[in-house]
Amino acid sequence: MAETGNPVAFTKMHGLGNDYLYIDIREMPPEQHPDWSDLAVRMSDRHFGVGSDGIILIAPSTVADVKMRIFNADGSESEMCGNGLRALAKWLFDRKQLGHRQAVETGAGVLHPEVLLSDADGRARRIRVNMGPPRFSRGAVGMAGDPEQICLEQPLEVDGETVMVSCVSMGNPHLMLFGDIWDVDKMAVMGSKIEHHPWFPHRINVHSVEVVDSGHLRMRHWERGAGLTLACGTGVAAATAAAAATRRAKRAVRVDVPGGQLDAVWDEETNAVFLTGPAVEVCQGTFALR
Repeated sequence: MAETGNPVAFTKMHGLGNDYLYIDIREMPPEQHPDWSDLAVRMSDRHFGVGSDGIILIAPSTVADVKMRIFNADGSESEMCGNGLRALAKWLFDRKQLGHRQAVETGAGVLHPEVLLSDADGRARRIRVNMGPPRFSRGAVGMAGDPEQICLEQPLEVDGETVMVSCVSMGNPHLMLFGDIWDVDKMAVMGSKIEHHPWFPHRINVHSVEVVDSGHLRMRHWERGAGLTLACGTGVAAATAAAAATRRAKRAVRVDVPGGQLDAVWDEETNAVFLTGPAVEVCQGTFALR
């Protein structure tokens, strides 16, 4: 679609350092829509743009209160983002557009964030998100091979090194490597190689996960289309499910990520993973279109 000269208004927000630029397009005529993939690349650049892990569009929905579309910093579109969804819930709540319980259409289905705690000024401080059920089959993850096969504790060869991996879909694909947490340099090198491994024709998010004890995990993330990030909500949900499924941890855990901490529960009754954590509004502005 052709760009116009009108600047794009945005709000920068983050969940534990996983930062996105939110653009409300509910009243924007379709003919004024820019190429969102291209705009995501330009706005996300941390030197020549605003700087972010991507952009999130707040769009109209026919099945929920609003629709969330996510474009990563490389321009690719993602199905879901737990940190991004929490921040969106705060954006809507703080502006009194929606209440404590919300329904948001995502690429992973309709999800329901809930504001648990707000301050004296009516701003959301702590938000819980029902991330839906984890799925462990290769087909759900988008892996090569038998689509019905479960991928827990499977050997994967990467540049002559064999690593044990567990894969989970939370509406988007995740791969966990349990053991001592990798440092940033190893995460960057191995994360990129695994993301583009032939097993994953649609690419995959990669996580190094250390089990501190049965109720405590530590993680580092390499996100598909974004690279190293400070937090990944769907990744935390996937790691919680994988750790419980492989009997490494309980179904309720505290998870430390580079940007902070989340509480996660894989609920036995609903089979859904619930994440609880903060979200922060950083600033508002406009971005000039070329």
